[in-house]
Amino acid sequence: MSSTQPQKKSRAEVRQAVNEAKQRAKELENQQKAARKAAKERRRKSNNPADMGTFRQIKEAYKVTKEYQPALPWMLLGAFVLPIVIGLLIGWFVDQMLWLGLLGLFVGLPLAMFVLVNQTKKATFKRYAGQTGSAEVALSMLPKKKWLSTPAIAANRQMDAVHRTVGPAGIVLIGEGEPGRVRQLLASEAKKHQKIAYEVPVTTVVMGEREGLVPLDKLADHIKKLPKKLQSHEVAEVRSRLKALDSIRPKLPMPKGPVPTSMKGMRQGMRGR
Repeated sequence: MSSTQPQKKSRAEVRQAVNEAKQRAKELENQQKAARKAAKERRRKSNNPADMGTFRQIKEAYKVTKEYQPALPWMLLGAFVLPIVIGLLIGWFVDQMLWLGLLGLFVGLPLAMFVLVNQTKKATFKRYAGQTGSAEVALSMLPKKKWLSTPAIAANRQMDAVHRTVGPAGIVLIGEGEPGRVRQLLASEAKKHQKIAYEVPVTTVVMGEREGLVPLDKLADHIKKLPKKLQSHEVAEVRSRLKALDSIRPKLPMPKGPVPTSMKGMRQGMRGR
């Protein structure tokens, strides 16, 4: 009898260990479920497009754009329906209404999306026009694989600012603010960049609505049309040089992105949200 007692005790310990492992696995599963539920709830309430699904992004884009373009529903309807109508009419004459109608449908959907994207860009520019930091909106529309943008690398007390983007055209400095003051700020920044850029071109652009200036809604296209001067490996080298210049700059107490019009929004921006 005594020889079997240790064996029975060992089996009991094994069963207990198995039960404890099952309990821990169950607790871990519950924690993972709770974490997924919390993350889903956070994304549902988030205003960050990165947290939104495709359909919600489209819905939010439509809602915001419609505020600045009341005719948007009719524009989208026309872009969607017109290719279908044309396809059906042509199909009626050639006795291929079904197939040409479907072709019109497949053309109408992407055409409506194109119209929405185009109008959303225009609405975005209208929304931020005249706000300090609005140049960042245009810079964000440059291709990320080709251009690396750094907002507000320099500013003065009057909130005139200089932004920078680096890409195939070299270094492009964008001045935003009162043209007379911002040109002085741009000239100072151009000298600093030329000292470390060597033969890399440094182009200055003044953003504004006056004659001779580049408007907000034309800024991204203006930069993309600048003559190509650098290859991709040369762009990477320039970026590494600029890190040395940026490391010695004092950090500017400016909010990220266009400055909100309310004081509450301003405080949130200064805290980094």
